[in-house]
Amino acid sequence: MLKAILIACSFCLVFTGAVAQTNNYFPVQTTIENGTIEGNYDSKTGMQFYLGIPFAKPPIGQLRWKAPQPLTNWKGIKETKKFGPRTIQGIVFGDMNSRSDGLSEDCLYLNVWTPAKRNTKNLPVLVYFYGGGFVAGDGAEPRYDGESMAKKGIVAVTVNYRLNVFGFLAHPELSAEAPYKASGNYGLLDQQAALKWVQKNIAAFGGDPKRVTIAGESAGSISVSYQMASPLSKDLIAGAIGESGAGIHPTLAPVSLAEAEKTGSEFAKKAGYPTLAELRKLSTKELFEIYNESKRFGFPVVIDGYFLTASLPEIFAAKKQAMVPLLLGWNSAEIPGMAFMFSMPYTKDNYITRLKKEYPDDHEEVLKLYPGDSSRQIEFSATALASDRFIAYSTWKWFDLHRTNSTQAVYRYLYSKLRPPLADQNMTPGLAGGTLKKDVNAIKMPEPVGAPHACEIEYCMGNLHLVKEYAWTAEDFKVSETMQNYFANFIITGNPNGTKLPNWPAAQPADNSPDIMIIDVESKAVKAPDDARYRFLDKAYNTKK
Repeated sequence: MLKAILIACSFCLVFTGAVAQTNNYFPVQTTIENGTIEGNYDSKTGMQFYLGIPFAKPPIGQLRWKAPQPLTNWKGIKETKKFGPRTIQGIVFGDMNSRSDGLSEDCLYLNVWTPAKRNTKNLPVLVYFYGGGFVAGDGAEPRYDGESMAKKGIVAVTVNYRLNVFGFLAHPELSAEAPYKASGNYGLLDQQAALKWVQKNIAAFGGDPKRVTIAGESAGSISVSYQMASPLSKDLIAGAIGESGAGIHPTLAPVSLAEAEKTGSEFAKKAGYPTLAELRKLSTKELFEIYNESKRFGFPVVIDGYFLTASLPEIFAAKKQAMVPLLLGWNSAEIPGMAFMFSMPYTKDNYITRLKKEYPDDHEEVLKLYPGDSSRQIEFSATALASDRFIAYSTWKWFDLHRTNSTQAVYRYLYSKLRPPLADQNMTPGLAGGTLKKDVNAIKMPEPVGAPHACEIEYCMGNLHLVKEYAWTAEDFKVSETMQNYFANFIITGNPNGTKLPNWPAAQPADNSPDIMIIDVESKAVKAPDDARYRFLDKAYNTKK
């Protein structure tokens, strides 16, 4: 009996010690423009983090659908030890796993991770914008966590911004009341307000406001392209990173103010609340339900003459963008080939039928660029064409515009690492990310032929250990180390190259086959083999504006 008690006591001591060791924090304070905040210091890692820092007034009540307003100073100490609420949104994408404090229109919070010691100054800064099609997303997602980047000597910041109807609705009455006589783009203005906050406050965390690199994936990458182009933001950044996406047709390109106002006005009238006063009186729940009932996928970005003065091709061609180094790229299989094939089998007849439908005058040229001599080749070509039309072309166009209209270095990658198996074999990958319970009666999804959309985020941010769905291997951690080091080097120096990394040449402006870094288990730079595809799509889309 005594032996059993001793064993039980020993177990309790071990268990208690294990629990106690999971919290190595003590509180730390710093003073920023609006007052003093208190975060945590991790005595095990030496990192500090401040979560849920407000950077603008809550956009609620009469501030709903207004540009973000400066904060009021507070007295005393504001605790910033947990993530703030994320903006109102539905469960749109299955791969989003938030750690936020619920959802609220009061959502304008950012998070800071810093390695700064007592006298540290002038560290490089990363500001990361999440993806989600401007309809979903959250700066508290584990894959965006900033601690791994902070361990590289970088002050890392993630930012919440308004989404969907709360962040992008335009309306004639909203334009009339705004001092800049336009509406929409509130989510992008939130990002710009966060960049202004960083300029004023990041030194308090050991950061250098002159060394701010902005980055993002998908809609976050599109946001980076817009912030580079905006006269309000272009002087607030020293570098830019884009992962899959730019605000260039056909990928979430902007529309005219008149078109955006018409869209917003029709939405309001159909909902039965045609006036701005009526819309602002709606509760969060009512407005969210009305938006969901509309079946809309968000609202478009606007050429408002304020945040955005023209289309991105026009701004970059006029050399009015931020003249900063740019690192960007996309994944080898952004979207399955079935998206182009409309789920038809990969037969030559079906493939030719689809090519003729989409490119009636140029299908033979397209077939040369995306060949289809076998079902396997058709699967690869359909995947490439679907991915290019979805998001790769717009990213290429951004790449091409900056390398030919600036003197800054531009580095391009193609992320190609296949995902490992799921940790839980009772689950299956979702079409648009995330995982689903495996249905034995469901049609078996084809095995991926490359790296799907968004899968690189946890690699480049060094966060595989925080994403539990996949059975990561030594190869995955190797790829993550390579990609994160490239990104960290770029954030620190404006150049991704460094010790023990394959050399990554900058793309040259006049090169028809510019260098591209293939990021995989064995990463290497090659001359781009497929740029003829993008030159064809450039002609097909005729993106002069």
